[in-house]
Amino acid sequence: MEIHTISFIGCGNMGGAMARAVCRVAAPGDVLLANRTRAKAEALAAELGCRVGSNEEAAAADLIFLAVKPQMMAEMLAPLRPVLAARAGRFILCTMAAGLSMAQIRQMAGGDYPVVRINPNIPSSTGEGMIPYCAAGVEEADLAACCRILRGAGRVDPIPESLIDAASCVSGCGPAWAYQFIEALADGGVACGLPRAKAQEYAAQMVLGAAKMLLDTGKHPGQLKDAVCSPGGTTIQGVRVLEERGFRGAVTDAVIAAYEKTCKLREG
Repeated sequence: MEIHTISFIGCGNMGGAMARAVCRVAAPGDVLLANRTRAKAEALAAELGCRVGSNEEAAAADLIFLAVKPQMMAEMLAPLRPVLAARAGRFILCTMAAGLSMAQIRQMAGGDYPVVRINPNIPSSTGEGMIPYCAAGVEEADLAACCRILRGAGRVDPIPESLIDAASCVSGCGPAWAYQFIEALADGGVACGLPRAKAQEYAAQMVLGAAKMLLDTGKHPGQLKDAVCSPGGTTIQGVRVLEERGFRGAVTDAVIAAYEKTCKLREG
């Protein structure tokens, strides 16, 4: 199956981020946006050069991104069941809903349709996102075509569905905590006399560079941390304070808290 048409049902923060990413690798004219509040879809379409339509029109695409909140998924898919059932050719449902399994999506959609489940993050809109994915009933060639489109959002990685919720709590929730960390670093710089704009720029670029170095070298983060900590130097004193304040444990607990909430969403 060649993917000629792409649609998004839902144009909120995550749906909008992925639409921006997809339009980097696909012709915007081949992308249709649908949203409960049509004005939101129209605003995004004007920005990207996409088309706007109804959920029923979106359900006719080759690749259909389901970008509504988990608690809204069943209500949204119910009226689309006859539309999907009447389709003759192959198509893929691509769900972004946290906590909802592919089996649940199929049940809500009313058929054993090919499903790709992804957990992208907000940086996907810049092309630097992390997109864990799993699939059910998708032919290998079709999955490869889908992944080529997803790569417009950033790094794409297959993972068993049993682990995708945990993955989303690291890569999906993580940007919020990274922004908190950047803001805190900038606050520290301001406290030491840096202008706010410079402190924020330095903190953001530092995080970007540190992450790239980790990915490029494949080294353990502890090894890279040790390389920055000179004996008797300034950095190790900061590390000591963070350890005393429970920095490592707090971050770990944040991931666990997000995972426990995701499990509750899955249970309904």
